[in-house]
Amino acid sequence: MVTRVGGSHSTDGETRRRVSELLLESGQATAAELADALGITATATRRHLDVMESEGQVETRVVKTSKRGRPAKHYQLTSAARESFGHTYDDLATEALRWILRFEGEDAISAFAAEQVARLENRCRAALEAVDSDDPMARAQALADALSGEGYAATASVIATGGQLCQHHCPVAGVASEFPQLCEAETRVISKLLGVHVQRLATIANGDGVCTTHVPGPVPLPAPQRAEPE
Repeated sequence: MVTRVGGSHSTDGETRRRVSELLLESGQATAAELADALGITATATRRHLDVMESEGQVETRVVKTSKRGRPAKHYQLTSAARESFGHTYDDLATEALRWILRFEGEDAISAFAAEQVARLENRCRAALEAVDSDDPMARAQALADALSGEGYAATASVIATGGQLCQHHCPVAGVASEFPQLCEAETRVISKLLGVHVQRLATIANGDGVCTTHVPGPVPLPAPQRAEPE
């Protein structure tokens, strides 16, 4: 009897761990979307989500859709749950930056952020040098793979206006929420590595589910104008 209960708890734990991973990757999702990814019923998925919500691991937000009917309830990880995936910096780093800000000022913080992100740039550059293309999206995919190796769980996708580079985890989110200079320096490095001017649309440090960077696509040439008959 004890063995069966233990097995059940183990299964529940594995399922909830997978739910956390899916929410980390996607930023947010409905119970139906999670159920489909997990291969279990929506009812079973909601049971897991209810437990995770009571434990402070997930939180909900209501998202209006263009379809008729009730707004969709989306789940996302709480800040505490994100912490369980590990961070590069801890409270000591935050205190150190506060000290620098107090005695050296804003410029020193920006210089520190640039130096830290420069190390990330050097580690990612090798991956991009292997890309035999100037296409920003090909380079974005290579950069996403390199960033994933650094703990950012990054993906790249094509959209109508170009592409998106998404980082589903931020190893420095706790520090960057107080010192956005880290995000700003990171954005400049992404732009430099991809060879195009990118735009940061959302950041985990600012409370968004995913760090999203827009990568512009090639500018279409204007269609040739037909000469008017005289």
